[in-house]
Parts: sequence; structure tokens; C-alpha cells
Amino acid sequence: MFAAERRQLILEMVRANGAVSLRELARVVQTSEVTVRRDVRALEAEGLLDRRHGGAVLPGGFTRESGFPQKSHLATAEKTAIADLAAGLVEEGEAIVVGAGTTTQELARRLARIPGLTVVTNSLLVAQALAHANRVEVVMTGGTLRGSNYALVGSGAEQSLQGLRVSRAFLSGSGLTAERGLSTSNMLSASVDRALVQAAAEVVVLADHTKLGSDTMFQTVPTDLITRLVTDEPPGHDDRAATELQALADQGVQIAVAGAGSGPAPAETLPPGRQTRRDMPLPAQRRTRGGGPGGPGPQPLRSAATLADQGQGDRARVADLRRR
Repeated sequence: MFAAERRQLILEMVRANGAVSLRELARVVQTSEVTVRRDVRALEAEGLLDRRHGGAVLPGGFTRESGFPQKSHLATAEKTAIADLAAGLVEEGEAIVVGAGTTTQELARRLARIPGLTVVTNSLLVAQALAHANRVEVVMTGGTLRGSNYALVGSGAEQSLQGLRVSRAFLSGSGLTAERGLSTSNMLSASVDRALVQAAAEVVVLADHTKLGSDTMFQTVPTDLITRLVTDEPPGHDDRAATELQALADQGVQIAVAGAGSGPAPAETLPPGRQTRRDMPLPAQRRTRGGGPGGPGPQPLRSAATLADQGQGDRARVADLRRR
């Protein structure tokens, strides 16, 4: 494929999806990420797109929300790994809320195997994934159907969440930055997500690395309300994504990184030179300004098994902080 053909195809993908990772672009045009990065720089110089952390977006500063057909084919391996790791946070008998999105849909497929759950959701896709789970109770919000992401939105959805209290909210979005937190491109979706957050003692954000550093129009969860981020390992060349992760950790967000396609990636398996970026402080230490049994210093990111072991104590601390 000639350079002009590659760049035209790259431009068409970005226009169709709003944001595309370099990894995905390289796969589609069947070339290396180095070549794709060079093509993206050339297109940016012409004002046709903007470069972002590990990818490309529509020009203008804010990324546009893609429809479900486009989202469902993007970063599929990463979403699977993130869902595997996030499912390890959930225990039998819990009551949780799960927001709309393709990553949360992957999570729901794994939640179907956990008995005794009560799952509150505004997503038809999440409900469908749990429809045949014998020992999982699904509670759907009211509201108006938003066809582009199969979610219920509007005042009906928000009112049905009033007075609700659950242990955790699992949310996704269109962008995540340390400065603004989680954001989305649609005002109605953002409003429902904020209502989901108000119902939970702990907020877990599921976001693959292509969303790190992307900012969209409507803020859903400010950084100081995000308890955990479950994400995938950014490519080795994507220093900006790693910097964003460190900035989130500096603000007290606990970060767990999954290895795409291979389940959770323990800290000790990181390539040399990247290890220090995984040594991020836990939110309980930063927010209480005190040390746990091991003192106040930084701790490495934890795998799903460790997160599950620590879940009870973290939930108690989060609930106590929210009461204050």
C-alpha cells in the first residue's frame, strides 16, 4: 500500500470512529506502528486530525463519541483483559451498578459466573449479558433508550437511582485525564453516570490505554471520586500514557494494569525501565495521609487476586471517607 493510500484509510478510520489507537491503525493498514505514527504526523500537519496518547482523534481538541458498531471492534483484546481483571474485584452476594459501554459489557459476561449478585444497570447490553445467569438478579433503570449505545438515559433513569446504595460502580467513558477525570461526549449519558456514582461507595473506572489523556465534553466522574482505574498496559513507546497514569496515581487513584490477551500483568513482569511507573501509591494511603501496617510509602500495582484480598478493607475505608 502506498503512503497516500495508507493515509487516506487512516483518515477514514478516524472520521468513522472519532478516535483510533496506533495499534489498531497499524493492524488495519498492515504496517508497523512506526510507519503509522509517521503517517499520523503528516496528517496532523495538514490539519486533518490530531495526535493523542497512542492514537489519533478528530481535530478540535475533543474526541467524538463513536457508535456501538465502531466501538465493539476497537481494542477488543484490551477490553477482554480489563474485564477479566475487574471481575476479580467482585465478590459473591454483592450489589453493584454497571454503566453502559462495550468494556462494561465484557465485564457483565464475566459477572454472570458470580452467584448471588445484584446488578443495577442502565445498559441493555449489560442486561442481555446477564439475562441467563441463574443466580444474578438484574435491576434496570427506567428512562429513554439512546440507540447509539443501547443505554437508558434521561430523568426517568436518574430518578430510578435515587435512594439506591451499592458497594461499587463500574463505569467506562470516552476519555480520562488526571485533570478532569472521566468524561463522555453526550450530556444525557454523563448525567446518568453521575447518578450511578452517587449510588456507590466505590467507583471503578474501566478504560483502555487509548482513552488515557483524551478529553471529551462532559465530565462524569472527577478524579478525586475515582477509587480505582483498571486499564491495559500502554505500548512501550507511549510515554504520555504512562505519564497520565502516574498523574492519576499522584491524585490517589489506585491503578491496576491488565496484560492484553494474557490476563492480569503482575508488576514484576514489566519490561526494564517501566517498573518505576508501576510503583504508584494506593488511594487509602494518600487520602488518609497515614500509613497502613506497612507504612506510608508507595506500593506496586496489584493483580486481581491481591485486589480481591484487599477489597473488604478498601470498601470500609471508602465508605468512611464518603460519610465524612
